[in-house]
Amino acid sequence: MKICVIGPTYPWRGGISHYNTLLVKGLRQKHAVRLFSFKRQYLNILFPGKTQIDNSKYTLKTENEPVFDSMNPWSWLVIVREIKRWQPQLLIFNWVTIYFAVQFAMIAYLVKIFTKTKILIICHNVTQHEPIIGERIFEWIVFKNADYFIVHSEKDKQHLQKVIRNPNVYKAYHPIYERFKFIPMDMNEARKKLKIMDKNIILYFGFVRPYKGLIYLIEAMPMIISKIDVKLLIVGEFWEDKGSYLRRIRQLSIEKHVLVIDRYIPNEEVAVYFNAANVIVLPYISATQSGIIQMAFGFNKPVITTNVGGLSEVVKNGKTGYVVPPKDSKALAEAVIRYFAEDKEKEFTKNIMEEKRKFSWKNLIKVIESIANEEN
Repeated sequence: MKICVIGPTYPWRGGISHYNTLLVKGLRQKHAVRLFSFKRQYLNILFPGKTQIDNSKYTLKTENEPVFDSMNPWSWLVIVREIKRWQPQLLIFNWVTIYFAVQFAMIAYLVKIFTKTKILIICHNVTQHEPIIGERIFEWIVFKNADYFIVHSEKDKQHLQKVIRNPNVYKAYHPIYERFKFIPMDMNEARKKLKIMDKNIILYFGFVRPYKGLIYLIEAMPMIISKIDVKLLIVGEFWEDKGSYLRRIRQLSIEKHVLVIDRYIPNEEVAVYFNAANVIVLPYISATQSGIIQMAFGFNKPVITTNVGGLSEVVKNGKTGYVVPPKDSKALAEAVIRYFAEDKEKEFTKNIMEEKRKFSWKNLIKVIESIANEEN
């Protein structure tokens, strides 16, 4: 089967690049796949991070054709031309943000006109985490040309049904990330490397934006440390004012219990932070699904998170972690205290090792193959 994919891979950094790279690698085990990656992704002025480039020593990459320039319509036409020449059975878009709405809409429209290629959109987020005026219109102009959709949560399926009437949608779990174990390392080694020897460590991982809800975890810390001696690692690049978080940490007098690492973590360092932690805490205010949870499960780490989007579909409350209401620091603190007080780490870790089998890349690829075969 011939498949074309549009999306990032190395040297572009981030979770979508990792996802798309692993997806293409998996598809290539059985199929001929052309990956049209980016020549230019976001305009630098619009990108909130320090850089879009992955400076990791150990990279996740795959063969690709870096022709897609988000600001150059000619490059979109080049992709259409190549799809017309090659005549794949399936074209896959990775949908994340309306920044790419016009580009994707034009490519999809022309592919529908000039080829018989079926179009599949993998929706990482149907809607934006932080609402944008007119976003529903941009979503519709892209989605109306798609033949199939894959979502990773029931919430996204519901959102999609509000944009497109009767979409041909499949739900598949977001696969786990196990490719960050570049160097074998246990908890003691990881903590020595970080020069942190606290008995109990909780980890917040990923970039910091309002919808991630980090402030509620910070607010929970005084209650947590009144019962359990813990260290909170905040690891990830701040995409908003870091000063407000640091001021709140000082106001709560919890500085010695919090370590802030404000930078994008290269691939070879990811394992250090996850292996050092006893539990991952993700206090999201809004979400559909989370690649960070799948990274945690890749390291067999339990997760405490909030009941938003599809997170409770992945984290089984009382089995692989705890799920609490969003914007509730007290509930978050109680979950962390319970986790350590009842010594749940071994039990939850064992459950994760059994549960994560359903989060394999093979399962996602089977769904894509069944979609491609529907036209026959």
